[in-house]
Amino acid sequence: MPSFHRFIRGTLAALAILPALASAAYPEKPITLVVPWAAGGSTDILARLLSQHLTTSLGQSVIVENRSGASGNIGSAYVARAKPDGYTLLVGSMSTHTMNQALYATMPFDGVKDFTPIAELALVTNTMVVNPELPVNNVKEFIDYAKAHQGQLAYASAGAGSTNHLSAAMFEKATGIKMTHVPYRGGAPAVLDTVANRTQLLFSAGTQTLPHVNSGKLKLLAVTEDKRSPLLPKVPTVAETVPGYELAVWYGAFGPAGMDPALVEKLNKEINRILALPDVQKQMGDMGVQLLQTTPKQFGEVLVHDADKYGKLVRELGIRAED
Repeated sequence: MPSFHRFIRGTLAALAILPALASAAYPEKPITLVVPWAAGGSTDILARLLSQHLTTSLGQSVIVENRSGASGNIGSAYVARAKPDGYTLLVGSMSTHTMNQALYATMPFDGVKDFTPIAELALVTNTMVVNPELPVNNVKEFIDYAKAHQGQLAYASAGAGSTNHLSAAMFEKATGIKMTHVPYRGGAPAVLDTVANRTQLLFSAGTQTLPHVNSGKLKLLAVTEDKRSPLLPKVPTVAETVPGYELAVWYGAFGPAGMDPALVEKLNKEINRILALPDVQKQMGDMGVQLLQTTPKQFGEVLVHDADKYGKLVRELGIRAED
């Protein structure tokens, strides 16, 4: 009988270490890193930097696959349906996981419940810019000018339901300003028409606006995060003039729901190591992207908080996506 008990204890102990052994052996084949946007954007550039370094450190190919369309829903849904074995991962964005649930009448996934948060990767400096012909130099002057010309100014966006649209709609509500929304099919034409003064105001990622600011074709008034960006320390936040205003656009690494916690921890540590590399920091910093260091738990808390916050805002403002 004692030998039988020893056998049972030994078997249970062996079973207990199987998940650890499985994650220790990972990866045993190539990994797919899905980007739910077209190639060439800042999300894609960050994903490709991660893939290069992960390929070297993990000893298996990490292949970036762009599955764009439906405001990020197509690529994200693909990952949500994948096996939670760590071989299909996602570099997603705040809009897809916290806004789309409220923007679309039907969704192919739940942005919180259908994913495993691995790491919050970065904050994309979200800027408030105006055409230089507008006689304003700060947020207060813009508010005063817009109120004196109520309904006469237009703001651009990358489309109904985009973060550009939400940023401006929040600003209108917080200040009592009325403006005309001009939606475009993407961020590039929205920027170009603000440069051309066909629209006067744009809230958009610094990756798109800062080159035009540096050339004098756009005027930078503020950033929309709750604190000043370390990349632009002299630029005030909107909240310094409009208390409570805040919109932070982040990128994050996800897997399908149900991933082994040991595997998630392994990926988190490796991704954080890469994000701390000076060359990676410089390349993304030059584009207005601030890289982060977070645990899966911290990222999960941000995800839940922002899904609740922005979901309520989208519904309250009555914004709908163009399905």
